[in-house]
Amino acid sequence: MRRSKYRRASSRSSGWFSGRRRIIAVAATLVAFGGIVTVTQVSNASTNRTQKKALSACDRVATPPPAKLSTKTRKGTWTQDNGTVTQHADDGAGDVATTAELRARCRRWVMNNVGNNSGGGEATSAPATAATSAAAEPNAGDPSADPSASGDTGNNGAGDNNGGGANNGGGDNNGGGANNGGGDNNGGGANNGGGDNNGGANNGGGDNNGGQQTTAPAPDPSATNGGTTPPPGAGLGVLTNNCSTSKLELHDGFQKGDRCVTTEFGEVSSAANNSSLLITQAPRSVAVNTPFTLTVSTRNLIRDRFLAAGKGGYYVESSVLQDGIVRGHFHTACRMLPNLNEAPDPSPVPAFFVATEDAKGGKAPDSVVINVPGMPTTGVAQCASWAGDGSHRIPMMERANETPAFDAVKIQVRAGRGN
Repeated sequence: MRRSKYRRASSRSSGWFSGRRRIIAVAATLVAFGGIVTVTQVSNASTNRTQKKALSACDRVATPPPAKLSTKTRKGTWTQDNGTVTQHADDGAGDVATTAELRARCRRWVMNNVGNNSGGGEATSAPATAATSAAAEPNAGDPSADPSASGDTGNNGAGDNNGGGANNGGGDNNGGGANNGGGDNNGGGANNGGGDNNGGANNGGGDNNGGQQTTAPAPDPSATNGGTTPPPGAGLGVLTNNCSTSKLELHDGFQKGDRCVTTEFGEVSSAANNSSLLITQAPRSVAVNTPFTLTVSTRNLIRDRFLAAGKGGYYVESSVLQDGIVRGHFHTACRMLPNLNEAPDPSPVPAFFVATEDAKGGKAPDSVVINVPGMPTTGVAQCASWAGDGSHRIPMMERANETPAFDAVKIQVRAGRGN
């Protein structure tokens, strides 16, 4: 009897979850699940629309006009000294990406950064057509061909050899996740798919940007702000384009090293308006502590802009053009060289240094005479002049293979009278 009474009591105590209550609980669960599914579907639909819009923009990407190349330089990229030195003709300007490569790179960026993927390494799968090999399409490099059927071709000297289209294993990994299937290796280490190797050994002739990468690249700015347009350099393994990932203190306009400068580069002129400079007259030899002169000619430089470094004006002003010509000044410095067999130590202050701002200059070339009070010891002096924008930087140039506005001469400093 006790056993039976125990069972009945247990049965009565669990009766609250029977019958109608159970049906209500099940119905509530279904409603909640349906709401989650609906929200997910709406979110996915919004993501898909955003991605499709961004992908459509990739269809309009085209290869820029070819750059002018030097006439006597060997073409392409090559190595010397048993492969220990890599030379890039015209600073890589001749290693032109095809339209198909640029569009495929754009799509990989979109799939990794637009929608629910901003800043992360888990990209959603790209449309199957985006992964189609360009090698299988004879018109893949033609801008008029179907852009969705394009993918990266082989490594053409310095092109992106990504081994595939936009997907989780072969896309550009800009958010710090591991890229295990090829493509642009942005996180350091070995590049298993060839192409642009930014962190490890360059095995395919791509762009080797310099040894071991110690930090992950910064997320693309437009990716974190909800943008759908790939930023400049997307897919190239850019280490960073701002100070958000730097561990250094921000630069404050004074002459301090180990800082990160936040000032934007500013305006760059066209090739015909890029600054140039030449030392047109200089003595071959001078006596110790004897004054001499240098004549410096500048072209395409308005010498009316100067912010004193001692007042906090160092690296604080973006480059500014006036009628297409950069505003700034030029510098002249002379130092004694300890020997002629190796690059000198850059840290000692030079014997002579001036910044010339005379409210003159412009598009036409003109000349300025620089008076040097003399050099302190015998030996070989190096005197150099170079243009500077408002923040003392050498003005930017339209093309990568232009000569900057810089010149230098060597002068023998003797104990006797020079000539």
